Amino acid sequence: MKTRSLINEFLKQKHFAFIGVSRNEKDFSRILFRAFTAAGYEAIPVNPMAMEIDGRKCFGSVRDVSPRVTSALLLLPKYSLTRVIVKCAEAGITLLWIYGIMGPRDVSREVLAVCKEYGIEVIPGYCPFMFMQKAGWFHRLHGSVMKFVGMYPK
Repeated sequence: MKTRSLINEFLKQKHFAFIGVSRNEKDFSRILFRAFTAAGYEAIPVNPMAMEIDGRKCFGSVRDVSPRVTSALLLLPKYSLTRVIVKCAEAGITLLWIYGIMGPRDVSREVLAVCKEYGIEVIPGYCPFMFMQKAGWFHRLHGSVMKFVGMYPK
């Protein structure tokens, strides 16, 4: 499936794991988390160092998420992606959005190979704000620049 179709599919699902949401209220991941929840999504926070994020129960691992989900958004350091993707596969995740700002350039071949090995469809590297209905001007500009340079997903 093409990346843009996967993005549309992800955004249709209102229930997903948000892996790597920070305990720091000012962190970008928290801003994105709040944007999803304000837009009516049930973003389920996953962070082994937190019990609660913005008043929502936080899970230590994607394998602990209940009720189960089939999609997840990852905002994690690159060195931890492979390990977490395996945990996602074990938890039944079939659609994975790996956050980035430069599209596929942000995701290594190794990471994509692990996703393929486990049968996980992957959205490689885009910022969800570019595709959200009520994103701010900066995010719309980001999307426009990506279109201009030919990096917007098709």
